[in-house]
Amino acid sequence: MACSSLVKLNAASSQWIGQQSFTQRHGSSTSLSTRRVAVPIRAKAYTDELILTAKTIASPGRGILAIDESNATCGKRLDSIGLDNTEVNRQAYRQLLLTTPGLGEYISGAILFEETLYQSTTDGKKFVDVLREQKIVPGIKVDKGLVPLPGSNNESWCQGLDGLASRSAEYYKQGARFAKWRTVVSIPCGPSALAVKEAAWGLARYAAISQDNGLVPIVEPEILLDGDHPIERTLEVAEKVWAEVFYYLAENNVVFEGILLKPSMVTPGAEHKEKASPETIAKHTLTVLKRRVPPAVPGIMFLSGGQSEAEATLNLNAMNQSPNPWHVSFSYARALQNSVLKAWQGHPENVEAAQRALLVRAKANSLAQLGRYSAEGEDEEAKKGMFVKGYTY
Repeated sequence: MACSSLVKLNAASSQWIGQQSFTQRHGSSTSLSTRRVAVPIRAKAYTDELILTAKTIASPGRGILAIDESNATCGKRLDSIGLDNTEVNRQAYRQLLLTTPGLGEYISGAILFEETLYQSTTDGKKFVDVLREQKIVPGIKVDKGLVPLPGSNNESWCQGLDGLASRSAEYYKQGARFAKWRTVVSIPCGPSALAVKEAAWGLARYAAISQDNGLVPIVEPEILLDGDHPIERTLEVAEKVWAEVFYYLAENNVVFEGILLKPSMVTPGAEHKEKASPETIAKHTLTVLKRRVPPAVPGIMFLSGGQSEAEATLNLNAMNQSPNPWHVSFSYARALQNSVLKAWQGHPENVEAAQRALLVRAKANSLAQLGRYSAEGEDEEAKKGMFVKGYTY
């Protein structure tokens, strides 16, 4: 919809830790008394594992392959190459992606849709095991999608908190080790204070629940590209949104060392008359990051948000031309898959060509994460924008 500290304790530890403290004087009394000070446990027994998982995903030269499109959106991908939206075809496409030889050199994590998490290859190997063999961490999309937000300016909120704890526990048993929750903010719609607060609070509650069940939460506050506003307006909104997100993450006792942030880059609106250079986008995006994101966060895994494959890679490369306090990398869907679909066309004999196309894009973004990418030799197809107004998935 366009308007659409860390307290390390074992499992047997008490929920609260008592500490002594001086009380204020009352009248002439000089007596001392003790009181209980509540210190919340963060992430229970999973803290060390969460931090290790986050660091593994945020490893040099690697990023995330996002293939967590809902069945309906995956159907749109398949329809673009003339395939019916069936489970068999969805499995064939995701098998093509996940079994690409050498993928783990450039990809550290893969976000899966629930169907994919429980699927196997046609020869019976679980997809989660295919990923592990390449040292790629399996992840899972846990939100239930966007719905209208009552009382807002035609904005949306993300549903899915009901039952999230039990679902997350099951996903962990199946092999997932990180989660993803996407919510959006629309600049043309204001955004309203209500929508920003709802987005931030929902992300924070999801993050706390995920960590409580062993999953590293990817926190994704996407500021939609929709609109004709300048880049300065995007920066202003991003500062507000990210500030609110991290405030509520702290309020919910989320372990910052055990999360990953998946924001949109700071760009002009897609319909703005002036395009911004990669250097300008990098400058504005890093400005917001430095103002709003604690260095304790291990990784910033940017979404592509409708940019062309080449644009997304060039912008990432520009952000890695100097050292950053975080691992600045990618979590791309369309910007990794577009060339793959066109090479595959649903034909078994094209699988190897499609996998080569995936490796080309993955390697390009790996180089961009290291600040070593050059656009020399990029074909015209990779430069085509993929913005869709009011995009949902």
